[in-house]
Amino acid sequence: MKDWRTQEHVGLKVEADGHTAVITLHNPPAHTWTVHSLSALRDLVGALNADRDIYALVITGDGEKFFSAGADLNQFASGDKAAAREAARRFGEAFEALSAFRGVSIAAINGYAMGGGLECALACDLRIIEEHAQVALPEATVGLLPCAGGTQNLPRLVGEGWAKRMILLGERINAETAVRIGLAEEKVGKGEAKALALEWAKKAGKQSPTSIAACKTLVQSTRTGTHASALVAEREAFVDLFDTADQVEGVSAFLEKRAAQWKNA
Repeated sequence: MKDWRTQEHVGLKVEADGHTAVITLHNPPAHTWTVHSLSALRDLVGALNADRDIYALVITGDGEKFFSAGADLNQFASGDKAAAREAARRFGEAFEALSAFRGVSIAAINGYAMGGGLECALACDLRIIEEHAQVALPEATVGLLPCAGGTQNLPRLVGEGWAKRMILLGERINAETAVRIGLAEEKVGKGEAKALALEWAKKAGKQSPTSIAACKTLVQSTRTGTHASALVAEREAFVDLFDTADQVEGVSAFLEKRAAQWKNA
């Protein structure tokens, strides 16, 4: 696979900050998604998964006003069902890849996150929102519906009531409300989300990458599996870690009172 650092990614800018990949949404003026930028995100996440030196991912919008305003509605103006089907598929592929990223993913919501913009943030593990930002899923206002995980991921975070207020009533919420209802984990000042996201990513870097991947899979399995089967899977995953180099290194580092040097294997 080609090095993701040297490749061009349509609608995205990407750079490495230590063990963290920083993805900046860049399709001015509002960083709307197209089928091309969605494919670029899907492929980029795949490349990051293959890079064992990357432990975390931060995604944010370029500038101060927009995280992402969602889908470019021009692509739906013709009413072409084939185009709609392709767009829905690309949205699914991109954000499901983001959700399945083996490391920790953090959305730094630096401005408006509307529709597919918010769905991108919902696909991440954690969300930090700046005080001036607003978020919404307004698709029904234009005769559409959230097709990139919004109807499924939002209720799991905020409960059915708030999800219905946002989706069925088209309510736009501010940063304070987002934190209060559990949509975001932290509210920060304007221009501060990316810095805190990088701090969180560095905290994740102190954890075993193989342990994080296993823990993330177990936590996300609660969305579909039974409690009883999940408890069995949890115990099996614990034992499976004893086949990894990180388990040996982690225990040895603790006993020797030194920082672990993860091998991510």
